[in-house]
Amino acid sequence: MRAALQRLRRSTGLPVAFGGLLPNARQLRIAELSGTATGALRGLAISAGNGLGGKSIALSRPCAVSDYPSARHISHEYDAAVATEGLRSVLAVPVVVRRKVRGVLYGALREPMALGERTFDAAVAAARDVEQALVVRDEVQRLLAAAREPVAGPGAWEEVREVHGELRALAPRIGDQALRETLLAVCRRLAAAAGGPPGEQTVALAPRELDVLACVAAGSTNAAAAERLGLKPETVKGYLRAAMRKLGAHTRLEAVVAARRAGLLP
Repeated sequence: MRAALQRLRRSTGLPVAFGGLLPNARQLRIAELSGTATGALRGLAISAGNGLGGKSIALSRPCAVSDYPSARHISHEYDAAVATEGLRSVLAVPVVVRRKVRGVLYGALREPMALGERTFDAAVAAARDVEQALVVRDEVQRLLAAAREPVAGPGAWEEVREVHGELRALAPRIGDQALRETLLAVCRRLAAAAGGPPGEQTVALAPRELDVLACVAAGSTNAAAAERLGLKPETVKGYLRAAMRKLGAHTRLEAVVAARRAGLLP
């Protein structure tokens, strides 16, 4: 959210940006401020349908006013906070994931002025950044939950390996360092659960080499691994060859087996 607000200000030229996520389906809490002069907006709870942001939540589309205090098409529950910050021209863009509004980004000027189409497009692009981040976070949480499920039998290891491959593929896309480290720690736990005994890990693979092997272990072709990891097929082949060389393997299957024995893959 903080990065998206900075992008919104940079790409639109609007001096003030703020926003937040919806902890529930009906209410937004403003948690991030950028370029504000006061803290009047911080922590403000915006209900669906109320004010400009609430209208954006209810309609699930961008909304704007050229002069907030006199705007007739919104309710005015939040006029005091808006006036304290001195805002006049304001736009609100919803963050929508799987047809559900998950947050709102605001941009604002301190003088009354109609905002153009280019400003709207840039604000929508900033909201898309938050949407993509939420999609990745949701997927990570789903996979982490699946990874923590107890293994029921030999057949369940295929599901574990698929989850492991998906988690490793997602890791480079996560900007939140703490979340990324948590995810990779779960990957290591999954690998240790089925790998060799302690002390046997004598092979050190680069992160991308291990990512490629994890995809191969889950049954992906080079092309499928490239698509999952956001790499070119030739790059995947290069990482796979390097991993095979380090593991002393001559085939993809031998490389996967060696990596499992070394405790690098589940």
